[in-house]
Order: sequence, then structure tokens, then C-alpha cells
Amino acid sequence: MPATPDYIRISDEIIDDIRSGRYEAGDKLPSIAQLCERYHVSPSTIQLVNVRLEALEVINRHQGKGVFVTDPKTWLRKP
Repeated sequence: MPATPDYIRISDEIIDDIRSGRYEAGDKLPSIAQLCERYHVSPSTIQLVNVRLEALEVINRHQGKGVFVTDPKTWLRKP
């Protein structure tokens, strides 16, 4: 069975961090450089993470300001 791609694994971890309360609505996520260092991946992988999270409506990206968590009530589904 193929391994899960890094961008999916990382975006799922960020979603889990939001569910656990590590990040809340309106919180700014770490920079691309910080996430690259934390997960030992390239900036292009983190860009894919951001694209996926934005498509899932988990984050909003604001050029020059950063990446922010949206209100989980709008996207979080109860198990």
C-alpha cells in the first residue's frame, strides 16, 4: 500500500491541531519556513498543504499577512 503523501499527512495533522485546540479561529499559522523546518519538507510541499487546507475551507490566506484559521464551525464535522 503506498504511503500517504506528505502534503496530505501534514494538512491532516494541522486539522487535528485545530480540533485539539492548539489553533483556534483567527489564529495565524506558522510561516512556510517554520512549517518546512517542523515537518522537514520543501516549501512546495507546504504550498500544497495550504492549497488543500484552503480548498477544505480550513484556512484563509492573506497575501503579505499570513495564513489564518477559519471558524471550525463552518467546516468541522462531528465524528
